[in-house]
Amino acid sequence: MPDQTRRKRRPQEVNLSAVEVATGNKPPSAPDVEEAVLGAMLIEPTTIDEAMEELSPSCFYVPKHRMIYEAMSELVNEHSAVDLVTVSAKLREKGNLEEVGGAVFLSDLSQKVGAAAHIEQYIKYLKQKTIQRDLITASYQILSEAYDDSVKVDDLIDSAQSKVYAAIQNNVKKDVQEIGSVINTAMNDIQEMQNTEGLSGVPSGFETIDRITMGWQRSDLIILAARPSIGKTAFALNLARNAAVQHNMPVGFFSLEMSAIQLAKRLMTSESGLSADKIKGGSKLEPFEWEQLEYKLRDLSKAPLYIDDTASIPVMEFRTKAKTLVKQKGVRIIFVDYLQLMQGPAELRGMREQEVAAISRTLKATAKELNVPIIALSQLSRQAVQRSGGGGKPQLSDLRESGSIEQDADMVIFIHRPDALGLSENPEDKELTQIIIAKHRNGQTAEINMRFKSEQVRFVEEGDTLEAHAMGIGSAMNADNDFGPNQEFM
Repeated sequence: MPDQTRRKRRPQEVNLSAVEVATGNKPPSAPDVEEAVLGAMLIEPTTIDEAMEELSPSCFYVPKHRMIYEAMSELVNEHSAVDLVTVSAKLREKGNLEEVGGAVFLSDLSQKVGAAAHIEQYIKYLKQKTIQRDLITASYQILSEAYDDSVKVDDLIDSAQSKVYAAIQNNVKKDVQEIGSVINTAMNDIQEMQNTEGLSGVPSGFETIDRITMGWQRSDLIILAARPSIGKTAFALNLARNAAVQHNMPVGFFSLEMSAIQLAKRLMTSESGLSADKIKGGSKLEPFEWEQLEYKLRDLSKAPLYIDDTASIPVMEFRTKAKTLVKQKGVRIIFVDYLQLMQGPAELRGMREQEVAAISRTLKATAKELNVPIIALSQLSRQAVQRSGGGGKPQLSDLRESGSIEQDADMVIFIHRPDALGLSENPEDKELTQIIIAKHRNGQTAEINMRFKSEQVRFVEEGDTLEAHAMGIGSAMNADNDFGPNQEFM
């Protein structure tokens, strides 16, 4: 029964013939150029690989041209020669020879070929026409769905973004690069890093982590995973705050679970050093604590930290918003809290593992396209705490719902708190937290001991203390002669 429901909800395929009938306009095409490309492939072997690399059967609008190209593709896959004789034989084998016009039509094609040197221009022209047709088809599908009251608006937006993106992306291929030019670019990067002291990526704010990662690197997808209530969001907020406040780097934070107000209160707690109970209103703030709060929030309120709290955001909407943040705000790193709450492509709804895999791939593609690191939070399966042995430490296989998360990630980091999971009765282990770098594609793995101060929603490295942090607050307030209790905040 669920399968039948899913089939009913899947949008109907729209072919170009239906669009032509409905609009009264003939879709963009170039039959003469199609014939020129096919003719060149029949008589000039050097053009075959170039055409096969760039074109697909859908690039040929005329049905018989498409059949001929498909026959040529099969011959290439079979490592057979492509010429008049072999193509005729392949079409006859498929039962399509008479439908395309017989051997006479193929012979005519070989006479209509343009200069083989122009094949690159012909291919580019056909791809342009294909993109136009794909956009027309996508637009017509979007129009049809927009008139359907049974389609939810959120699903309509997700579907529209997916269709338009697919129409463009399917026909855009990146050119092959010569190793010499790649090495020159790499040498320039190395030279730039040699001339720059410090980290090559976005700082985490934790010295031990930065020593291993050299900062969060551009185009990396970093998965931050843990069981519920272990501190994923708290740790991510610490990382976001450190980049935005300490280093003035623009940060984008997509929160699918908590509201912007809730995130702000958590940030206020960790920034001020006051207890979470007081920030939440559980107990009253003393006058000096109001001063402390206002003073410490000066830097945070000016920090370039941008929060989007859209619940269950579709992955393509996320991609659009992320692009806008990078282009308009200069965002250097993006956080997603958390991956499993995102919506994947509409056609994969109900197939959870495939949907999560599509989300994971899109996050990695977005990081690569925008050239910024993306830190995506993820849930761990229950087996992470049910496994015997190993002290309950999570493993890569514990990543929930899809093995593709591990595959797509450049780095996987686990947060492990034995006491929070009931794995330790030692009072000294109450705050003990292990940050486990379980996968690091471009560096070493490690286990880093830290402490989680739950009252301040703050992670600290071993040796760092909140007492020192509080003393720093008091010293700074006393040293700031311009600050007084009657001064207006901000």
